Amino acid sequence: MIAALILLGTILVLGTPAALLFIPWAVLTRDATPLYNAALKIVRLALRLAGIRVLTQGLEHVPAHTACIFMSNHVSNLDPPALLPNIPGRTSAFLKRSLTKIPILGYGFKLAEFVPVDRDGRVESAVESVAVARRVLEKGLHITTFVEGTRSRDGRLLPFKKGPFYLAMETGAPCIPVSIHGTEGMMSKGSLRVLPGTAHIVFHPPLYPRDFAQRDDLMQTMRNAIASGLPEWMRGTED
Repeated sequence: MIAALILLGTILVLGTPAALLFIPWAVLTRDATPLYNAALKIVRLALRLAGIRVLTQGLEHVPAHTACIFMSNHVSNLDPPALLPNIPGRTSAFLKRSLTKIPILGYGFKLAEFVPVDRDGRVESAVESVAVARRVLEKGLHITTFVEGTRSRDGRLLPFKKGPFYLAMETGAPCIPVSIHGTEGMMSKGSLRVLPGTAHIVFHPPLYPRDFAQRDDLMQTMRNAIASGLPEWMRGTED
């Protein structure tokens, strides 16, 4: 529990003055980049102080100066803070709409142009989120998404949601498969307990939507790529 308190305490103690400084700046200048960079520096420090080490490989595969869609598996609430600071450049991300309603933090998400997603299952909601994400990509920002749509309870790869692949086929943006493991043992689904340890993040070579005739073909190839960077027991099935 000590690691969890250190993680949360660092974010609160440093995040509050950073928000008070950089949120007004973002509103006045319409540039959220300083806010984004400050937030990631605080997250990096918080992880380090909590005893969480992040090892990455494959960053050389990420195309330079190109807006990409990063697609990752999801096994822990530690995945976003481990992954986002290691993505080159600035990324937006899909996130639950309820998170945008959190005071201060939610407003920061809006300024950073994160894409809210409703989990009501309505087609209209999905179409709206894809449209917002497309506009974000057109501005030159990356999009990051956890393609299972939720955290895996046991660490095994779940079926993928279709929304990110509609976005990929519509925009043609390079899609970067990302494999995360190690975090499942540091903070499991449904638990607030955080344990020190090592998170492993693998960036795979990009997949280009133009090379796939069908969305489902891209989805299957993406699944294979993500699974290839996971321990065998985490690879799961499509059932």
